[in-house]
Amino acid sequence: MLVLEPLHKGDRQLHILTVTVFCGLGILLAGLWYVQVLSRKRFQEEQVAQSLRTVRLPAVRGRILDRSGEALAENRPSYNVSLYVEELSKQFKAAYQGLLSAETNRVWQTFRRKLTREERAQVGRWARYYVVSNIVYRLGLLLEHPVQLEPAEFHRHYEERLALPLPVLQNLNSNQVARLQELTGMPPGLDLDIQPMRVYQFGATAAHVLGYLRKDETSREGEEAFYNYRLPDYEGVIGVEGYFDAQLRGRAGAKSVLVNSLGYRQSESIWAPPEAGRCVVLTIDVHLQQAVEKALAGVENQTGLPARGAAVVLDASNGDILALASIPAYNPGDFIPSISRSQMAQLNDEYMRPLINRATQERYPPGSIFKIVTALAALEAGILNPEELLQNPGHIQVGNRTIKDTAPPGDYDFKRALKLSSNTYFIHYGLKAGLSRILQMGRKFHLGEPWQLPTFQNDGGIFPTTESIRRQASRGDLWTDGDTANLCIGQGAIAVNPLQMAVMTAAVANGGRVYWPRLVQRIEPMEPDSNEQITHFPHRLYDELGVAEHHLRLLRDAMLADVEDSDGTGRRAAVPGLRICGKTGTAEIKKGQQVVDKVTWFVSFAPYEQPRYVVVVMVESGVSGGHTCAPVAGQIYRALLSRLYLKT
Repeated sequence: MLVLEPLHKGDRQLHILTVTVFCGLGILLAGLWYVQVLSRKRFQEEQVAQSLRTVRLPAVRGRILDRSGEALAENRPSYNVSLYVEELSKQFKAAYQGLLSAETNRVWQTFRRKLTREERAQVGRWARYYVVSNIVYRLGLLLEHPVQLEPAEFHRHYEERLALPLPVLQNLNSNQVARLQELTGMPPGLDLDIQPMRVYQFGATAAHVLGYLRKDETSREGEEAFYNYRLPDYEGVIGVEGYFDAQLRGRAGAKSVLVNSLGYRQSESIWAPPEAGRCVVLTIDVHLQQAVEKALAGVENQTGLPARGAAVVLDASNGDILALASIPAYNPGDFIPSISRSQMAQLNDEYMRPLINRATQERYPPGSIFKIVTALAALEAGILNPEELLQNPGHIQVGNRTIKDTAPPGDYDFKRALKLSSNTYFIHYGLKAGLSRILQMGRKFHLGEPWQLPTFQNDGGIFPTTESIRRQASRGDLWTDGDTANLCIGQGAIAVNPLQMAVMTAAVANGGRVYWPRLVQRIEPMEPDSNEQITHFPHRLYDELGVAEHHLRLLRDAMLADVEDSDGTGRRAAVPGLRICGKTGTAEIKKGQQVVDKVTWFVSFAPYEQPRYVVVVMVESGVSGGHTCAPVAGQIYRALLSRLYLKT
């Protein structure tokens, strides 16, 4: 052998090298034997004990923007302090040994017995909570803000969600974040992390349009169905947040967390990143919306009652909704992360009902604003000469019933009858035109049908049909001239909402075109430079009245007189330099023969020369349409002027 031969010749260096090589090989073989034979069982147990936990990762929710791009609902970073429990295993062990020794001695001295397995486990639970509670207490001292961690909350997290960090303090303010960042060393196990949080920077503004969220961590169609853990996520319940929840919510991602036999996190990897939601752009102007809500809230100063009402501002030329207000409202941010019981009790108040969108999903008698429909039915029937005078004795007799007139006795032509809102005049010509013509005209305005806004808050109201009248008669309740008289003045078997009245008024203003009210302009990707497709919602001409233009002109002229003439019921809506056309209404709510409440209205459009914007105001328990609603409309027109929608 070439190697051994020099050894026999006494080569000392080569001898040492050879011995070293053989010793190294021996150590290596010994190590392999230790790993493969002696430690085989331990490694097998660790491999079995290690397992993967899958975690659902919610996507960033898309924003909701007004027509000019201002965010009504968006996500802002929420700074939270979380506790990574796996980093405290040494502290847990030390605390456990100390508490176990003390408890063992106590039980032996008191009961002369050893601790049971359950008692040892309980000592372990309290040892862990002792360590964590001290860390949380130190955090409170550092922030100068008391921080509490309930034992049940910690134990539940340790037993069910150990692989995830434990939220300790959420939504820190800027001062608290600065304090933590200035620390040279954070208490053990604590870390500052950032999560997106849904915020509504304008508070309760447009609350019913936006809707609200609730916690929901379930998988959506196309997602993995099974996860070990799910991070907090939300779903839209109502409003735009609810209707477009799938688009706003995006697509959840997923990660895998490797945990050891104790459940502590070892490592993690994201294998499906979340896909952010898309943005919804509305037709609403948020600053106009604020002005409308402020004007509505001001009626409390006049009535002395909490304000309850709604207002709609509509573009008569295309159906765009510029403002859709309902009061009282709520703050959608109160539902993040969850709403308290006391707040929910206020929202369920049976009198105020702030969760109800009074603009689209409630039913109200229209009162005298329905005389617009009655007038068009009579004009189209050819039985109403607008110049002809009708004597009003202050009441009208229909069968055995005397219906009082709120307008003073005297002679009335069409314009005077509309601006003073004479019941006698419109009942007379309504009965003369006949029920079928009134019903036909109402159907042209699509009364009784809901305008399906993407909010889940729609109601079609009540409007009689030939079939419903036939069914009523089959039950022995015959339709009479008295019922028709009620309908002529917006009472009885009819109920509407402010949005329906806005669409009706817009059709009168624009020459007979019935536009579908549009609330959403488009849905677009979160990132402007994205190649994702933009979904547009174009304007939609739904129907045409098919009435003579000169009849609409007569009606517009009479509505102008209602605001501009000194004796018009709508004169309190007047704005200098702006020609506003309007009609007031005051509907009575009766129990038996007693009037228990009123619903007051004002429907209008401007400018008279080139009608563009419709303003409809409804107030519950108002004094009258002229006293309560017309001044609110005037304030809204001033806001339209200030927003440069209108020019004097």
